[in-house]
Amino acid sequence: MDTYELIIAISGIIIISFFFNIFAKKTNIPSVLMLIALGVVIQELAADNGKFDIEKFAKLSTLEIVGNIGLVMIVLEAALDLKLEKEKTKLIINSFFVALIALIVSSAAIAFIIHFLVPGADNFVSCLVYAVPLSIMSSAIIIPSVGGLTGAKKEFMVYESTFSDILGIMVFYFLIGSEHSTGGVDIAIDIGINIVVTIIASIILAYIMVYIFQRLTSQVKLFLVISLLMFVFALGKKMHLSSLLIILAFGLVLNNTKLFFKGRLSKYIDEEKTKPIMHDFHILTLESAFVIRTFFFVIFGMFITIDSIFNLNVAMVSAAIIAILYTVRLLTLKLIVKTDIVPQLYIAPRGLITILLFFVIGAHPHFEIPQFDPGILLFVILISSTVMTIALIRFRGEKVSEVLLSQLPKRRIDKDGDGIDDKHEDIVEDNVEQQDFNNF
Repeated sequence: MDTYELIIAISGIIIISFFFNIFAKKTNIPSVLMLIALGVVIQELAADNGKFDIEKFAKLSTLEIVGNIGLVMIVLEAALDLKLEKEKTKLIINSFFVALIALIVSSAAIAFIIHFLVPGADNFVSCLVYAVPLSIMSSAIIIPSVGGLTGAKKEFMVYESTFSDILGIMVFYFLIGSEHSTGGVDIAIDIGINIVVTIIASIILAYIMVYIFQRLTSQVKLFLVISLLMFVFALGKKMHLSSLLIILAFGLVLNNTKLFFKGRLSKYIDEEKTKPIMHDFHILTLESAFVIRTFFFVIFGMFITIDSIFNLNVAMVSAAIIAILYTVRLLTLKLIVKTDIVPQLYIAPRGLITILLFFVIGAHPHFEIPQFDPGILLFVILISSTVMTIALIRFRGEKVSEVLLSQLPKRRIDKDGDGIDDKHEDIVEDNVEQQDFNNF
């Protein structure tokens, strides 16, 4: 039993349990008894087929399972933040192409750096697999951080970081799925067929799931839908489809029902029922992201050795990667957005998804580069996050030193008791009023 078979089994059990609850209400037969009976049946069937090994089950990577759940929740959360509106067409298109071009060019350039500077990185496809996670911006960090921006700048960063997440994850899994392909042409053909089949399946399934979901009357519905999404995700992976497209399609359809349920389809949607569902989903994805983020950053820290921080080669590779990321970002923004690209230029942190995907590589030994030091990840994440922090502080019209030192009790003046230095509040308000965000 591999990871995806286990996810299918767990999700299927939760879905069956939902129907057991309905049956229990109609017959007064305790659902617990039915669940126990289901467990006995599963054990007997699995034992007869020789597919269930308790020792192998115990050794299955919990981290990989949680990682896959985390990817689904991240893409779903990102999709629920994408509001598709006609007046935002240009902004959405620009942010999409900035994310796409930056991802492709950065991945290729970083792959060359890894190929030439990391010992043992002889396979270029493996280098590319390592480069893609480093090229993905972290929407989990960006979206909460750009709250101080207003207008088009803020919306652009939300869209771009979301597209970067989704596109990056898809490209990464396409590359992982090419493990048994014989060449570049085969990979391109596989990707083309994969995209067409997955898009068709995603649209159909998204409509069906949204339609069914709004008609559920049971109080237990959120985890039912999450289980259904995980079931479809794992089943799609077993069929070598890009399952994350299905999750993206579901989130987009749910968040943009007016756009997708037009004309004759409008009678199949009730917006009054979907609004509370959206609210519950946002809470669920937010809470899940918090748990997953905590879990993964702690484990990531456990993988890093202190010696790597003082390793000259690690520092050189990290510096080269950082230089590539911001150079490509500058050129891409100049090409597409053209003007007024500050502070967007400096808002490009790496974070949770980068770490999640690196853990996924460990489950595919064919792509592993044993001498790739996790300290490179640490440097890239810390430096990119620090650059973003400094840029946002300076954009607000404040001095970095004053913001940091203002947290000291003796330096703060807070007469209104809101927890923020009064002088800094005035500076920020004046600066924001002078910014012309509408011309971006």
